[in-house]
Formats: sequence, C-alpha cells, structure tokens
Amino acid sequence: MHLYPCRLTFHDNLFYETRTLGRLYETGRLLHNIALAYALGFAQTTYFHAVDVPNYAEELEALNVAGVYITPAAAETLNYALNTFKLGGERTSMFMERSNANIPTYGRAKEVAVNSVFSFGVLSEQMLTFPRWIRMGLWMSKARLEVGEPIRLRQSNEAREETVRLYPLNPNDLPPTAVLRVFDLVSMRPTSLVENATIGTSSWWVGEHPQKGGFVLPTGMQYRIDPVKR
Repeated sequence: MHLYPCRLTFHDNLFYETRTLGRLYETGRLLHNIALAYALGFAQTTYFHAVDVPNYAEELEALNVAGVYITPAAAETLNYALNTFKLGGERTSMFMERSNANIPTYGRAKEVAVNSVFSFGVLSEQMLTFPRWIRMGLWMSKARLEVGEPIRLRQSNEAREETVRLYPLNPNDLPPTAVLRVFDLVSMRPTSLVENATIGTSSWWVGEHPQKGGFVLPTGMQYRIDPVKR
C-alpha cells in the first residue's frame, strides 16, 4: 500500500455551507473526503439529475474496487473572507424565501480565502496519476494540487489503540472492527468527521512522512455509504 501526501492551495475563495447562522453561511475548516473524490476526478456523476438526491454509494464504489481511498483534508494555512451575495431573478419586487436545498439565496458568505492551504492523503494499492488543478465548492473555486512522492506503508497486525493525528478521518469509513475511543467531532455535511481520533483496531498501516514523521492509519478504510432509498 502507498500513501500519496497531497496539498491544495486555493487560487479562488472557496465556499460550501457547513453552518448557518441566520443569513450568515459559514464554510468549515475541513474538506470532506467525498467532495475530494469528485474534485480529483476519481468519482463521476451525471450532469443532469431528475431528483435532487446524491448517488454517492454507486459512484464511489469504483474506488473501493480499485483499492483507492482519500482522507479528508485539514488546513495548514487558513484565512477567511466575508462576502455579501444575492441569487435571484431581476425583478422590481421579490420576496425571497430560504430554499430547502443547500443553495443559499442571499446573505453573507464566510469563505475560505485565497492562498489557504489544505493537506490530505490518498491511499492506493496501485500507482496513480493526479490532475495539477482542480475545482471545488459552490463557486467551483480553482486550487493547485501538489502531490509528494508516494510513501510506502507496512502493515502491522498488532491489536492496539493509537491516536491518528496525520489527517482527519471519516468515522463511517472505518472498518467494522475499529472502535473510536476519544476524538474531536467536526459537524459537517454529508457526514461528520473526526480529528485526533484514538482508535482501537487489530491492523494498522505504518509509515514515515517526510515532514511530519512517523504515523499510523487504520487499515480497511473505504467508502461505506448506505444507498439512498428513492
């Protein structure tokens, strides 16, 4: 197994609604691993959706089959910008109600600012190629992707508890035998993430990061999403 250490540097402001405070729509400090899978081009969806329901389970299954898994991303350098926006038709008079969909109509957006940097990892059994530039968020913000040399991981089949600090984790994607003991919960859509998670499990990936030193990650992580009932 290999781990590709990745860094994203944003050249546009990034916006996605993590938390709403009245008419203030706030962007969170983590990037979800489901969003990263689509932004990197490893998962694809159709342009037209007759029903506004995601197909994550079906569209991410190809990554599980290929043995590819992307961790959530944490900020290395994080700045925010506050912008006012309004989405609507050009009319002389209009009463705008808040939409039930995750698309704000008007208000203030707290966005991740230009030059913010995020880091994440990609686990893969095979060698991968990556795009140089990607786009993310509601505004399709542009970001430069830098991928380091793949880190060779060795598997340790010793049952023990470890604290994972290298990257945030998606608790839904942990293997069924893993038990979360202590963690920092970060609430966001479509599923909450955890940081500084102490996990008990029977198998670990062990590696050496060139900047951050030795690290561990639980083996068996993959996208585990229940299909949406229509």
